[in-house]
Amino acid sequence: MSARPFLADALARKGRWLSYRWLILRRLSQCLVLAGFLAGPCCGVWILEGDLASSLLLGQLPLADPFTFVQSLAAGHSPAPRAMLGAALVAAGYLLVGGRLFCAWACPINPVTDLAGWLRRRLGIKSGFMPSRHFRLALLPACLLAAWLTGSLAWEYVNPVTGLMRGLAFGMGWTGGLVGAIFLFDLFVVQRGWCGHVCPMGAFYGLLGKSAVLRVSASRRSACTDCMDCFTACPEPQVIRPALKGKGTPVILDSNCTTCGRCVDVCGEKVFHLTHRLDRKLDEDVRSA
Repeated sequence: MSARPFLADALARKGRWLSYRWLILRRLSQCLVLAGFLAGPCCGVWILEGDLASSLLLGQLPLADPFTFVQSLAAGHSPAPRAMLGAALVAAGYLLVGGRLFCAWACPINPVTDLAGWLRRRLGIKSGFMPSRHFRLALLPACLLAAWLTGSLAWEYVNPVTGLMRGLAFGMGWTGGLVGAIFLFDLFVVQRGWCGHVCPMGAFYGLLGKSAVLRVSASRRSACTDCMDCFTACPEPQVIRPALKGKGTPVILDSNCTTCGRCVDVCGEKVFHLTHRLDRKLDEDVRSA
């Protein structure tokens, strides 16, 4: 008997829109962020000036990446008041809604790695090489050490996230090769390799969003049929099991969750929903167990 196709239950039970809703909304969000930066150089309409490291919204509101800001401090730079305000505003948003929300809803590398993951499933590519997810955490102090030793934002010279955004506006150059290498790495070497095991920005945002309010809950976990579609779709599948298979809270509290909503999309049994970290409600079957 052949294996059940991925997403078959969700499509049959919920239809196409509810099976792709959060994915479509994420792509729309990513396109809007990109359009905000490109509108200036391409059309002369300056919505977001700068790049993902530091920008100005509508010519008034400063926004700065907290990870870049911390690197600048390590490099010995004296931050301008506007940069401090921008970093504080973005950090406050990450603390509230979750730092890794950036990874799923704004990062330009996310569609690249998602495409690699989709092709990997379609082609049936398997890989036994699985580096530790702690590797990206080890890169955090390495980035700060490099900034301190060089007196510069050393990571930003090779950061594909900000590099891709600048490349789309002003020409790709060598950044195109780096993005291509990430695509091939995720496709042939390590499943979800860049975002799940390497990117220090994602690791930093995860640490920053440990107490974030916005969360995903497996509130109807007793309805789970073990189809594994949620684990297949999730960019950080290790965060699901404690909430789905544990006996405690059904809320996914792991800070590595990107709140992408893909588990909500692909579950035909409607086990998951977006909620907040204080939501401890379980379904009737779990409460009566």
